[in-house]
Amino acid sequence: MSDLKTIVSFNMALARETENRALEVQVLELGVSAILKDARKGWYAVAEKPLEDARSIVVGQILVTFEWSDWRNGNFWWLQSVYVHPDQRQQQIFRQLYEYVQSQAYLNQEPICGYRLYVEENNHQAHQAYVNLGFQNTAYHMYEKEFSWTSPSFT
Repeated sequence: MSDLKTIVSFNMALARETENRALEVQVLELGVSAILKDARKGWYAVAEKPLEDARSIVVGQILVTFEWSDWRNGNFWWLQSVYVHPDQRQQQIFRQLYEYVQSQAYLNQEPICGYRLYVEENNHQAHQAYVNLGFQNTAYHMYEKEFSWTSPSFT
């Protein structure tokens, strides 16, 4: 919970950068809090950089959520809300976060059948970073139908 404000701030910046979208702060705070309070929804990892006075600052984040695959009898771990502060990019911070996620997968008690992520179509730098880590483009396109968080419409 001590990283709540930073994670919210990073998610706001991520939405602006990737989708030119302004998120509702109150809704985002509730969403991040829900994950931090309930590991069944997912979990965040943050990368910290030490400061000279023995404190540290958060410079990057990644969110892991779960999707059960009946075809594989295991969970895919979705890598989401990946963000590295602009001043800290090109310093292997995402790679360190990803390696941390991999280390947690090896410790996990439930079967994990792979990682998935989505990336904005025109974010070519991110595309290349994921390919460099062994991710492959799939034959699937992502579609979405968003509901208002207060009153879902099923039509």
